[in-house]
Amino acid sequence: MLEKALTGTRGYFTWLLILLALVGIGFAAYLRQLGYGLGITGMSRDVSWGVYIGQFTFLVGVAASAVMLVLPYYLHNYKVFGKITILGEFLAVAAVTMCLSFIIVDLGQPSRAFNVLLHPTPNSVLFWDMVVLNGYLLLNIVIGWTILGAERKGAPPPSWVKPLIYLSIPWAVSIHTVTAFLYAGLPGRGFWLTAIMAPRFLASAFASGPSLLILFCLFLRRYTKFDAGWEAIQTLAKIITYAMIISVFFVLCELFTVFYSQIPEHMNHFTFLFTGFHGHAFLVPWMWTAVVLAFVAIALLINPKTRNNETTLTIACASVFICLWIEKGVTLVLTGYIPSPLETITDYSPTATEMAITLGVWALGFFILSVLYRVAITVKEKAVEIPH
Repeated sequence: MLEKALTGTRGYFTWLLILLALVGIGFAAYLRQLGYGLGITGMSRDVSWGVYIGQFTFLVGVAASAVMLVLPYYLHNYKVFGKITILGEFLAVAAVTMCLSFIIVDLGQPSRAFNVLLHPTPNSVLFWDMVVLNGYLLLNIVIGWTILGAERKGAPPPSWVKPLIYLSIPWAVSIHTVTAFLYAGLPGRGFWLTAIMAPRFLASAFASGPSLLILFCLFLRRYTKFDAGWEAIQTLAKIITYAMIISVFFVLCELFTVFYSQIPEHMNHFTFLFTGFHGHAFLVPWMWTAVVLAFVAIALLINPKTRNNETTLTIACASVFICLWIEKGVTLVLTGYIPSPLETITDYSPTATEMAITLGVWALGFFILSVLYRVAITVKEKAVEIPH
């Protein structure tokens, strides 16, 4: 079926060439980092996780969000999601590929990744993160490709794929839960030391991924013959509404706990994030931008009139995605390190090399996604509708 990716409009191939150019720039920057070392980045002894791990954390949530389509469609027979479930599964493939790529570039030496396999340590959360991410990637590739191939032939999918589908549902939850445990299990970092880190991750995941998927569906609806169906889009929008409200509620719970208890070790991080700490406030504009976007998105989504309007729905979904990207991809990681347990502050800003590599990894993900979506849409336009 991959040959279907070689057909398309001039705009489609121009888009792929732009993405390939960005991947090339990112790869060249990565070769420079590989030769020089991580000292070429903005990371340091005090801030040892930066933009790479921030993007990894956010994208794990985007990948996990596929369960919000798979669960209603396959477990509850919600046929409205019939056209877009494959889009969610392929979005998970692209997102997990980016996650693994960000881990590789953050390691400095890619050969270190093999140490997890050569010297497995089941008592380490990192080991289990490797297991769940690679397993989830494999599940979505096998499930998505098998079901799409069956649709192409006008036949029902083979029976052996159903257990894999059911397995992928708890597996999707596990990838973001294990990622949350990477943070929540570090006692020296007060900002991350919270029992609701995993629920926070899941709530934001079930808002960020579907919001991106709606944006893709609206784009495809306008510029291609593929239409996911307005009912499916509206159902996803309602899921985003509840998930976003829950995500904001969890953050407010954190704020109450931290400032009512008045424990300095925990307060310092939130003070730094919202108002600045000892004159250092480089994340304050980012955080308040996320706050404004969160409430704008909720206001647009909770109102049926604005949620049913394509323009305001687009604004709402873009606001959700950007807001949660700021929260998980920018502020979460850095605020865990700043201030340090000794209340020292080490400013961090990504270098040009880091930004080029980050842009290259995102471009790689969108290239994979564009190719997979092209194949899926071409098959669905020609296939006979077969209930799975």
